[in-house]
Formats: sequence, structure tokens, C-alpha cells
Amino acid sequence: MITLSASAQQPDTIFLKNLLESRPDLFSHILNHPTHNEVQILYTQIDRDAHNAPHFTSYSYRLNANHYFYPASTVKLPTAIFALEKLNELNIPGLTKKSVMKTDSSFAGETKMTEDTSSFSGLPGIENYIKKILLVSDNYAYNRLYEFVGREEINNKLKKNGLNNTRIVNRLAIGDSGESARHTNAIDFYKGSKLIYHQPAQYDTRDYNLHPENMLQGKGYIDRNEKLVMQPFDFSKMNIYPIADQQMVLKRLLFPETFPKDQQFNLTKEDYKFIYHYMSMFPTENVKPTYNGPEYYPAYCKFLFYGADSLAVMNPDIRIFNKVGDSYGYNIDNAYIVDFKNKVEFMLTVVVQSNDNQIYNDNIYEYATVTHPFLKNLGQVIYQFELKRTKQYLPDLSKFKFRY
Repeated sequence: MITLSASAQQPDTIFLKNLLESRPDLFSHILNHPTHNEVQILYTQIDRDAHNAPHFTSYSYRLNANHYFYPASTVKLPTAIFALEKLNELNIPGLTKKSVMKTDSSFAGETKMTEDTSSFSGLPGIENYIKKILLVSDNYAYNRLYEFVGREEINNKLKKNGLNNTRIVNRLAIGDSGESARHTNAIDFYKGSKLIYHQPAQYDTRDYNLHPENMLQGKGYIDRNEKLVMQPFDFSKMNIYPIADQQMVLKRLLFPETFPKDQQFNLTKEDYKFIYHYMSMFPTENVKPTYNGPEYYPAYCKFLFYGADSLAVMNPDIRIFNKVGDSYGYNIDNAYIVDFKNKVEFMLTVVVQSNDNQIYNDNIYEYATVTHPFLKNLGQVIYQFELKRTKQYLPDLSKFKFRY
């Protein structure tokens, strides 16, 4: 057994395999096709000492930073963190996450944003963008933050934080690649009618070359013209964000005190609380932006434990602090799961894919029958194990308790 400090060590690889094999009724499909379903799991137990300081022990299944999966919306969490960091580093009087943020356009494919009817003010800003990312994984909110932080700064920050297997080089949901991904929009911030910060359009000359295996996948894909192309789908120019790096970001966000000061995010106490609050909130609990059924429901972005089930009954004692991803048949959830009543806490980061016809971009994936049930069952089986796990000291979880 290897106990992990904040620095990465090799996790145990036997425990999760045995746990999955102990429940063939739930996991036989995945166990019989682990490669076909691209499964990777990183589970981290948390044990508190007498001072409530967390200590981590990690377990993995098929974890491999060199084996590519498409990270989809999981890249939105570090980008949101970096946007708040950038505000703190700019340190301009009056410039906050509540400031009005108007985005211009200057390059092909770029779009303007001068109003946002989903916000209280009707105007766009970083605060509302981050809410939309954390509540429902809004793509366009992420794109605005990608433009604000800038591609080069995002990747510099990834490097600074030791996330050497990760790159974030694209906007999402608009076919962003090549030259368009290198260009980011001019942005103006206002306090009332007064301009307080102008960020000119930027161009990133750098390449972020990483060469994991599995970048060519499947046997065909639907192209931009809705035509079927019978050759493998190429992920080589897309975002990369492996499971271990995802959980490291989550750990650094939730437990900054376990990292040296120079390895902590440059966030205020208020920034941390803001992120925790909206990460763990159900979309239907929020007032502005407003998210109502049937399109939105409490488990909308909760894959682990609830399986994104629109009919799931939410346990009032459990909150999940997480960021999911969902694209090209991949489902990913990077989560910290807390049961306040039973004093349970653990981190679980998982990717699983189902694309039986091996055609990409056709929106025919087995989310409802394969990936969502797998994530739900895995979260619940590990939770049941955690309920029985003996702890010398029960955690004080008050830091993560919010009114919603």
C-alpha cells in the first residue's frame, strides 16, 4: 500500500480490479471489454489526522497518462480557476469577477458577447460564466474564459502546476482548430460605463506537442459537411487532460493546505468558496442562471453515483464536488463525494467510453445503457465500501457545507 502525499506516487493497482470483479452483476460488460471501453479509474481515500489534516491513499485501474481519451468539458475546471487567478494577478482596482466583460471579435469564426440575459444584470461577466460552467457545463461560457485567459497563459499555468501531460488548445463545440484556436478575442471590462481594463486580441504562436497513443480512433466519422468519411478520427490537435492530472487539479482546489504555498492556486478564500458552492449545487437549485426541467434536473452533471439520471432521488446528506465531460462516446467525471451525515469523503476520477459502431461525430453512443450505468454503479459501490471503512478520526467537513 502506498500512502500519497500531495506529490504523485504510484497508486495500488490491485484493489479496484478486485472490487470490480467482486460485482460481475454490475461490471461484467466493462470487465470483459476494458480496452474497448477505454476505462481508467483513480480512487483516492482520505484519512484525517487529529488536526483534521487530510492524508491520501490512491488506487488505480488501467491508469495510463500515455493512453489518450478525449477530455471534453473537464478542461473547463482548470480554465475557470485560471480566470480567477488572472483577475487576482492583474490586481486592477475595480476589476472583479462581477465586472461587466464585453467580448469583441476580430478573426474568422470569433463571436461578440455584449449581453447575457441569463445573469442578474443582463450583462456578461466572469462570475456568471463560471456559474454556468459548474452548474450545466456551458460550452460558450468556457469559450469566453478560454479567450480571457488566453491559450498561451492557460498552457503556461498548466506547466507551472506540474500538469505536464495536459494541454488546452481549443474552444469547445464550434469546431475550433488550427489558426482560429490560436487567436483569442479582444475583451473590455467595465465598472458601470467606465472602461477599467482592455485586453487586446492575442495570437499564440506556440505548439504544445504531446504524443500519447490512441490519437487515431474508430473506423469513420461524420465531417463538417455531414458526410461520412471512412477513416479513423484524428484527435491529435485536440485538448489532452489525463485522469491523474484531473484529480491533481481537484486535490489542489479542495485541499490547498496539503501543497506548499508556491504550488497552491492564486485564489482568495472567497474564490475557493465560490467554486465549491457552484461545483456542488444542482442546476435546479440556482436562481440566476435559471435551469428548469425537463431539460435540466438535479443529477444533470452528476455521472458518478447518480448516473445523470433525470429521475434520480437525491440523497440530502450527499454532495458531489465535480466536473464532468461528455463527448465522442466518452463520459468522464472528476469528483469529490461527501456524505455529511456519515462522515464519508473520497475522490474518484473515471473515464469510460462506448462507441459500438466506431463512427465518431454521429451522436450514436451508448451513454444511457453502458457509460452512465457504469459510473453510477462504480460511485455507489465505492461509497458503500467507504461507509464500512474504519477511520481513526472522523473528518470535520464543515468547510464544504453550503446553503443552496
